[in-house]
This record gives sequence, C-alpha cells and structure tokens, in this order.
Amino acid sequence: MNGPQTVWLPDGRLHLNHGPIDLIVEAFGEAEEVAAAFRQAIARFETVLDELVAELPALRRPSSATPRRFDGRMAASMEAAACRLAAQDAFVTPMAAVAGAVADEVLAALVVRRRLDRAYVNDGGDTAFFLAPGRSITAAIAGTTNGIPDRVTIRHGDPVRGLATSGWRGRSHSLGIADAVTVLARNAAEADAAATLIANAVDLPGSPKIERRPARELAPDSDLGERLVTVGVAALSRSEVDDALRRGFALAERYRRQGLIEAAALFLAGQAMASGTMPSALEDGGLAA
Repeated sequence: MNGPQTVWLPDGRLHLNHGPIDLIVEAFGEAEEVAAAFRQAIARFETVLDELVAELPALRRPSSATPRRFDGRMAASMEAAACRLAAQDAFVTPMAAVAGAVADEVLAALVVRRRLDRAYVNDGGDTAFFLAPGRSITAAIAGTTNGIPDRVTIRHGDPVRGLATSGWRGRSHSLGIADAVTVLARNAAEADAAATLIANAVDLPGSPKIERRPARELAPDSDLGERLVTVGVAALSRSEVDDALRRGFALAERYRRQGLIEAAALFLAGQAMASGTMPSALEDGGLAA
C-alpha cells in the first residue's frame, strides 16, 4: 500500500488519501491562514492510518457502556461514540465511528491556532465542521424526498459539528435495508456511529425480499463477523417500506430524545422520515460537497 497522498484539486480543495481513508478538506479565510491550516492538516494526516492500524484488533471488538482505554485520540473518540450507543443495549464496535473520527481529528489539526471563517473535512460523506461566530456552512445530503431538503445549513450557534450518512448501498456493510440515513450530531464520530445503527434498524426481519450474507464472507476481517449483512433488496410494497422506515425512525427518535443526536433523515425506496429538524439551506453558507 502506498503512503499518504496529497493532491490539490483545481478548485483549491485539498484531497488526502491513504489506503481506505479518502478526505476532501476545505477552509475559508485569509489566504495565509488557510495555507497554514492546510499544512497542519497534511502533517497530521501522515500518521492517521498507522495509528488506527496499531489498535485495530481492539477497535473491531464490541463496545460496552464502560469505555476501554485506547492509546490514540482517534481510537478513544471512536470508543466513546460507540459506548454511548452500546449503553442502549446495541451491538456496536468502535469501527462504526471510524470515518467520522478521522474527519474530527484532521479538522482539529486544521483549525488549531488558525483564524478561519469556516472549514470542513469530508471523509467519504462523513463530515466534521468548524464555524467561527456568525458563520454557517451548507452541506448536500443524499436521498432527499418527501419535503426533506437536499441541502442543510449548520449555523455557528447550532449544537451540530458532524454529519454522517449510512446505508446498505454505501461503502460499509449494513445489517439493514436503508438506502441512506443521514444524522446530525455534535461531532462526526457520534453522527457516524448513530447513522450506522439507525440504518441497521431500517429493516424487514425475515423478509424473503432481502438477500443477506455473513459479513465475514465479504470481508474476512469484518468487525461484524458472522452477522448477516444486506447484499440485495427486491422491490418492496409501500407498506413494507413504511414498516422498515418506522423501525429505524423509532430508534432515531430514542437517540434524539436522549440527546445522542440532533436530527436524522431516513430514506428507502422513494419514501422518507425525519426525526427532529433538518435545517434548510441558507444561500450564504459555503458548500461542503
């Protein structure tokens, strides 16, 4: 595997890649501050994957309500996010939060000691945000329908600094059948873990219309082991879609009432449900695509 790769995109955004980690980074502010912020992000990214690999065996084991000790800050963040959900009697490993935790970590390095207006780090759709007072940022979300906006705006005063999306069609395996579940939370790691579990809950247990295979057959080192993950979904009736969405919605509502997330939007086969308010887009926010 090649080492960390740095590419400057034509529009000025920074693309960082190392193995499975693929980041898009953008910052807004004075040119000198933005340049310095990018240098900090690049320097931090150099060891991100190595740090995760060093603790990977433990990160693939289930979390409980009591956090385990990890050496790295990212691993500890992943465990903290997973433990908040494991306390709800859910099966979850820290790997459910890995993309969000990486986004949070690189964002923290990007903005430290810098004077920026706003910034984001997008790790395959799981995104961490920074906003200076009075600033906002707009992000596109997938699968919008039924009155749910296709873009949401996060304002400085909002208790949201992370957005994540999960579903069976994404890059990670899912136990459920959601086309997409997008979650807003106080950081990207927590949004990532919650989106994973809510997407798992959008399901029709026992339905012959759902094709599943053991996760280990698809990825021998999967943290899901022999659990059955979705590999195909046949055409569903409207009532079946509604039933599956309501299962996920019930979990999203529980997480929201307990303060674990701020909002969630759930999508399946052209239907959607929302828990909480997905804030409509403003025209003056920079786009986190």
